[in-house]
Amino acid sequence: MNSPDGRIDARDWSLLGFLSILWGGSFVFNGLILRELPPLTVVFLRVAIAALILLPLLRVYRIPLPKGVSGWTPFVAIALFNNVLPFSLIVTGQTYITSGLASVLNATTPLFTVIMMAAVGEEKLSARRIAGVVAGLIGVAILRGDAAGFIETGQGIGILLCLAATVSYALSALLARRLLANSPPLGTATFQLLASTAMMAIVAGSVEQPWRLPMPGMTTWLAVIGLAALSTALAYIVFFQIVRRSGATNVMLVTLLIPVTAILLGYLVLGESISAREIIGAAVIGSALLLIDGRVVALVRRRFAVS
Repeated sequence: MNSPDGRIDARDWSLLGFLSILWGGSFVFNGLILRELPPLTVVFLRVAIAALILLPLLRVYRIPLPKGVSGWTPFVAIALFNNVLPFSLIVTGQTYITSGLASVLNATTPLFTVIMMAAVGEEKLSARRIAGVVAGLIGVAILRGDAAGFIETGQGIGILLCLAATVSYALSALLARRLLANSPPLGTATFQLLASTAMMAIVAGSVEQPWRLPMPGMTTWLAVIGLAALSTALAYIVFFQIVRRSGATNVMLVTLLIPVTAILLGYLVLGESISAREIIGAAVIGSALLLIDGRVVALVRRRFAVS
């Protein structure tokens, strides 16, 4: 059930952090896979393998498949705007820009989600939420630390593609809230991935003909499995669980956390150093998330009111 005041409880903050690790890893996986496979084929493998992983769980939890055209229509719509379009846009954008820059651009999703939800009357557009999202974007900009990548002509296409993906994600959050409020998270994740697989089989098959491509190496296949199993199958179960509990706008806060987790993963896994700029950026993003959540603001107000 969505929180009536738009706040997030401790459980969902934990789920958001976990989801940020899963999705933050997707940009790394994409970067590895694109060395040997074209973008649309990457998306097809991602959704197809993830669907195969989740299908057996439907039987375990006795979740029936949708019936008829009307039953599948909501999942096809979610698949288009939550998988097919954004995945294809991002992975194609990563052929022009780095995975780090793609993840930074992806962090604009909460801003588009807040605006879209307010435009259609789904959630209240408060000054606190706007200030929090803007502060989060400032924190992401600090993490990036270099504006040159945004203005170089050769990267313009990649930047536009990734920004278009964030708009698609915002629309998918709205559709998920309106169409799938009562659908179990496992069912929603599996059904949208099945629909995405059907669509991407047609698109990738007609554009890239993946059966003609040379067989990729072991590193690429391991990255594909990680992308499908962790960054897709498991991630979407967590994603739709947060949507049901805390709302569409709150779940999109994960995109503000992804650049932070990417830096931490680089430090812990790859031994990369963390600069003072990155620490400051992470602190700004953390403050922005607290501002959007509202509990700290409310506590401060009560303290001043009492005093």
